[in-house]
Amino acid sequence: MGDAPTDKEYEYILTSKPDPNVTLITLNRPKALNALSNGLFHELNHALARAELDNDVGAVVLTGSEKAFAAGADIKEMKDKEFADVYGQNFLSHWTQITEMKKPVIAAVSGYALGGGCELAMMCDIILASPTAKFGQPEINLGIIPGAGGTQRLTRAVGKSKAMEIVLTGRNITAQEAEAWGLVSKVVGEGEGQVVKEALEMAKTIASKGRLSVMAAKEGVNAAYELSLHEGLHFERRLFQSLFATKDQKEGTTGMGAFAEKRKAQFTNQ
Repeated sequence: MGDAPTDKEYEYILTSKPDPNVTLITLNRPKALNALSNGLFHELNHALARAELDNDVGAVVLTGSEKAFAAGADIKEMKDKEFADVYGQNFLSHWTQITEMKKPVIAAVSGYALGGGCELAMMCDIILASPTAKFGQPEINLGIIPGAGGTQRLTRAVGKSKAMEIVLTGRNITAQEAEAWGLVSKVVGEGEGQVVKEALEMAKTIASKGRLSVMAAKEGVNAAYELSLHEGLHFERRLFQSLFATKDQKEGTTGMGAFAEKRKAQFTNQ
């Protein structure tokens, strides 16, 4: 990968560590309402890889602006492509790299999260929404369908009937509808920056746990989408059992030892 870029070398995103254990990534194409382009995703994937390799980081927060998390894919970049281009180059395949993160990613959504923006939010592990957030898959209005998980992740989140309504009508849904339908974890209180603030607090809480158990828990929950209940329970049990090989579970200052001795656990991530 070479030397890691600095924020000055990123064109479409901003990165920071508002807490030593949390990386904040902000989509930064304000004039385009954070429209998602290939270049943006290459930068996002690079920043995510840096966070994954940073031993201090336990969780990531991904956000946009107050006006738009991401209002969709960059249509100007797509409109002239032909089938041979998109199929031969496996167009959009690198857009889902965020789903390979072992560390948790929290989406903090304000304003528009439409099309690819909605899909990007759904690729994250937890979605927090401001009251201004609007979600939708309007691709049907352009003569296409969602191509980065919209028909798949949305159906798993809200069920067939509601997913069909959103995808076939192309209408936007409010933050309150998204919460009631199970698409988002929570609609936060009003106020500029509040959703990012609450996402960072949640990320700090997650980052305070043992890294290995957090990764295993994320792996277990994600497996529930792919496995039967019988297979999923077997996989969960093996993950559970494997954590008994870690120092974080053992005696001393960590895990079960600390609990038994009524002390606060100090995880070493080993």
